Amino acid sequence: MKLIDTFPTNRAGDLEYCIGRVFPFGATITDGGVNFSVFSKEATGCTLVLYHHGQDEPFIEIPFPEEFRIGNVYTMMVFGIQEESTEYGYRFDGEYAPERGLRFDRSKVLLDPYAKSVSGRTVWGREPDWSVQYQHRGQFIREDFDWDGDKPLELKQNELIIYELHVRSFTEHQSSGVKFRGTFKGITEKIPYLKELGINCVELMPIFEFDEFENSREVNGKRLLNYWGYSTVGFFAPKAGYAAAAPFGMESDELKSMIRKLHKNGIEVILDVVFNHTAEGNENGPAISYRGIDNRTYYLLTPDGYYYNFSGCGNTMNCNNPVVRNAVLDCLRYWVASYHIDGFRFDLASILTRDENGAPMIDPPLLDSIAHDAVLGKCKLIAEAWDAGGLYQVGSFPAFGRWSEWNGKYRDCLRRFIKGGAECAPELYRRIRGSNDMYGKRGSSASINFVTCHDGFTLYDLVSYNEKHNEANGEDNRDGCNDNDSWNCGTEGDTCDAEINALRFRQMKNMLTVLLTSRGIPMLLSGDEFANTQWGNNNAYCQDNEISWLDWSYLDKNRDLYDYVRRLTAFRKAHPVIRSRHHDCGHNGTGYPELSFHGTNAWDINEESPGLCFAYMYAEDHIRYSTERDCFIYVAVNAHWEEHRFGLPELPAGYVWKLAFEAYGFSSDTGYEKPLEDQTGITLGARSTAVLLGGIIKKRRK
Repeated sequence: MKLIDTFPTNRAGDLEYCIGRVFPFGATITDGGVNFSVFSKEATGCTLVLYHHGQDEPFIEIPFPEEFRIGNVYTMMVFGIQEESTEYGYRFDGEYAPERGLRFDRSKVLLDPYAKSVSGRTVWGREPDWSVQYQHRGQFIREDFDWDGDKPLELKQNELIIYELHVRSFTEHQSSGVKFRGTFKGITEKIPYLKELGINCVELMPIFEFDEFENSREVNGKRLLNYWGYSTVGFFAPKAGYAAAAPFGMESDELKSMIRKLHKNGIEVILDVVFNHTAEGNENGPAISYRGIDNRTYYLLTPDGYYYNFSGCGNTMNCNNPVVRNAVLDCLRYWVASYHIDGFRFDLASILTRDENGAPMIDPPLLDSIAHDAVLGKCKLIAEAWDAGGLYQVGSFPAFGRWSEWNGKYRDCLRRFIKGGAECAPELYRRIRGSNDMYGKRGSSASINFVTCHDGFTLYDLVSYNEKHNEANGEDNRDGCNDNDSWNCGTEGDTCDAEINALRFRQMKNMLTVLLTSRGIPMLLSGDEFANTQWGNNNAYCQDNEISWLDWSYLDKNRDLYDYVRRLTAFRKAHPVIRSRHHDCGHNGTGYPELSFHGTNAWDINEESPGLCFAYMYAEDHIRYSTERDCFIYVAVNAHWEEHRFGLPELPAGYVWKLAFEAYGFSSDTGYEKPLEDQTGITLGARSTAVLLGGIIKKRRK
């Protein structure tokens, strides 16, 4: 027996329908039918359009009766739909007056902004039928996945070691050795590798549905695509082309299976989300969804109806409008509740602080709402605290006690110093402390420290190229950042010169050593641990080929670098003093300052003076940090082109200095460090680093 509020009152062909439920928005399978609910403030009418899967023409169209509109929401319950074989969209009636921001056109079928699955790009890179006017259609999914007791991990933020990766790039290369290359399943196959490397959090570049054929073109016989996916088509739907099972309608289950398996192995999942703009572009772009549903609500518009472009991608979402704000919150809640996502990194997040006129707000309601939302209460929230309109908020992003930031200042400072920028030393000391000058009240966990990310050079390219080499992008090398703070160590690109290659690997180790021994949360770019290269392309957004794909043969070739990183992550995990959420706690139970800086002579440094040689020491109090005993960690950094001797701080009686890492080639697994022959000092060769561990030598039992 049907409930009275789901009893059909109308008929259209073989389908019956009645007024639906306003919430939730989207298409929801329920009560033997499908509930449709969609918002539009300024439309004068709405029609539901239903297709058989893969058919060009709809098999039925059902206008929403006026009594099915509740406020600004059209809602309808339809019975008899074959959920597995039906696709849907909407037509909206209304005025077409672009000069006033109105762009209604009932000849277009539009995608539901809340669609949980989107057809049209099920198989990655398969050429679509361009004669089909409606390229992206909504599909239905059942929320019946068996999570087997899984939930978001809720790891402490200061415990994270983040690994940024692109789903397809990570395993698409034939050298990856996985069965399902370039897919969510491919990542699942690589979980043992991630665990061995010491990763406990993966940050996935965009996996919301996007169109890889957006702005596709041929350059020198190669098809260039929208490869990175920073141009969202559907915010509630996973990218079907990333799932091996997508042709069977199982992309949601495949993604959930990957997340469940990562969680079982202690690895969190953070999604890179793009709420600053959509794939509809500017006034010359396509009408996919929002533009034809309620253009003036969803986008920031100039007084004459054009699109503000603070994203650099043609349009800017009106994120602090109450309706759009609720849509963003609904999206985030959905991914946490239905996919068990652990956190989000927000692309060009400074746009989320802008009001309807594009001006920055002191207390943006969207950021406040996200920070204090009940469902998102345990999520990691990470901001890319700048936008393409020139708003740079690193260190000043409205945090509301929750948000952390990609620390672009850490990246720039460390790059410049390691290549010989003595003037950067005073700033670098602050960055190593967890950027106390920027996040003093928020703690070091507010700083996501990184040297490289998807946007720019890989770590190997950073030490191998002075200039970007983006010719393959077909834009005459004009695209991509011109200011990379890179140094090729003497020769542009690959070389057989053993001395230059040795220097390059030392420089990579130098940056990784500082990164993984700094306070704050370290983030690695996938492939950097084995010197993956993009051959100088610092903007591979369009390259679905060997430029972007990780070449896993480098893992064997550069095993020494991989082992160095693996041992560094293990060392970081073994010493909670490095991971402290504080910046500098003064003296502790060891009798030493918890974090101190030194020159080439112990305790002798002017932290406001330029220099190329310095050291820093952590004193780990075993009572405070629940470790077996007190220990000391000394990191020496020589960015000079000459060798230097560092005088070591004197340790308590019974303690000795042991060598844990040395950029010229030595690294040890935790517990196997070598005692120094000379306990008074250590000499570092040109452009190198070393990590020493001060502890008690255990006496062997007879």
